[in-house]
Amino acid sequence: MRKILLTPLLMAALTGCSLLGQDTSCTQADADSQVSAVWRPADFGARDAARIRLCVDGICKERTSGSADDPIATMSVRLPDDIGASTVPVRLTVTSGKSGNTIVKDSIRAKLTEQHPNGASCSPSAWTATFRAHPEKGLTSPRGMKLQG
Repeated sequence: MRKILLTPLLMAALTGCSLLGQDTSCTQADADSQVSAVWRPADFGARDAARIRLCVDGICKERTSGSADDPIATMSVRLPDDIGASTVPVRLTVTSGKSGNTIVKDSIRAKLTEQHPNGASCSPSAWTATFRAHPEKGLTSPRGMKLQG
């Protein structure tokens, strides 16, 4: 009988599980609720950097597309941490650095997903969405995006 009771307790102790309801230790990574756009700077011209403008729920950020030698660039618009599982409007505008003409203009409604950088039972929780700024298609999924040309 003792072997039967001690074996599950020993297994739980060795695997880091707790039968007494204690949480596993959490890391201390921080996270912000945000919507992000990623892109390859080379996609928007090698000589004259384009201007990337990302607006989320009325809050906008803007920056240059970056050096064509950089494999990837990113920009994020921070959201309130308590935004929850909502859907927010996202607008992308890319303009030529040389002429000022609009290269890309797109909008989408982003459904935010919950992220737990320290594990499911650890804080913080952040609500995020990420898109690729594509030169022809506008806001697309970043899935499968190559980091090099």
